[in-house]
Amino acid sequence: MTHRTLFLTGAAIALVATAGLGFGLGRLTDKTPAAAEGHAEEADHEENFIALSVADAAKAGVLTTTVGRGGGSELVLPGRVALAVNALAALGAPVSGAVERVHVAVGDHVSAGAAIASLRGAEGANARASVDVAAAGARAAAAAAARDRRLFEAGVVARQDWEASQAAADKAQAELRAARAQVTAQGTPSAGGLATLRAPIAGIITRVDVRVGAFLTQGGLVAEIADQSAVEYVFDAPPASVGAIKVGDEVLVQRPDGGEDSARIVAVAPSAVDAGAAVVRAKPTAPAPRIGSIVSARVILAKGAGGLTVPADAVQTLEGRAVVFVVEPKGFRATPVITGRAAEGAVEILKGLNGGETIAGKGAFRLKAELGKGEAGHED
Repeated sequence: MTHRTLFLTGAAIALVATAGLGFGLGRLTDKTPAAAEGHAEEADHEENFIALSVADAAKAGVLTTTVGRGGGSELVLPGRVALAVNALAALGAPVSGAVERVHVAVGDHVSAGAAIASLRGAEGANARASVDVAAAGARAAAAAAARDRRLFEAGVVARQDWEASQAAADKAQAELRAARAQVTAQGTPSAGGLATLRAPIAGIITRVDVRVGAFLTQGGLVAEIADQSAVEYVFDAPPASVGAIKVGDEVLVQRPDGGEDSARIVAVAPSAVDAGAAVVRAKPTAPAPRIGSIVSARVILAKGAGGLTVPADAVQTLEGRAVVFVVEPKGFRATPVITGRAAEGAVEILKGLNGGETIAGKGAFRLKAELGKGEAGHED
């Protein structure tokens, strides 16, 4: 009897345990196909978004913070000292001819109008002869017009005769002006065709391409002159930052010797297709280092209350772009930003935030990792 009682009791316990286990599994797996399908629709992937509450994020080690404000917003740009746009002159031969004399050498300082080289050629002689012919014709026409005017006033010739001779005089004067302009453009050659080429600007001779006895064709390069007092700074800027850099913005230039000078932006040229950087030109407001010197600059983009700042941990790199995870009602969204300088654990935000957002700070890298897993799962 005892054995029978124990057997029945054991069977009853096993039956209850089996029933309980079945009930638990039912609770975990009691999902109809329709319910599962609805859940899958809710879990649809949204690009650059993580559905996660702030409380759950905090449990995972992601802490939120607000966007702060720091000092003036700046952007550091690499650059160099270069000649200004109109500081380089290339002197070409105005006429064909043989070089009779070279008046300068590389490195010489010259003033505007200084003699650079002398050429002798038939073209110059012909041009000067044309001036002489035109001058003689103009004098004769002017005399004829004056004579006809006196005769008209005396009643000897008709008015139309005087007007015709006056028109001929005006035409002769126009031809003389044209001949003189041509001679000036050809270096004002003498009657013998000797023309002296003169410096159009003051500066240093940086190149001489002629020798005595050489024959030059019209337009051939004779020399180059650089006005090294007319320089500018040329900086390379990230293409994405061009919209934040404005003409007139102040630039603090770091010289090779460690000192700083100020300058002002005069032009911003967006990068060409497939170019690596945009070009920013600035005019020095103080004596600049020598041409070719490597410099850097801090472009002041904002003043007054200061630019936006976020903790350095908040800025993550996603697909090659800097992003900050901004808190939304249903989760965190990866928001692209343009960053400025970084100092003391903070990073300036030049573009992408308005200052009123709550963002993921410490532990933001976990959101980036989670987003990466989500992307991978979505691709599968």
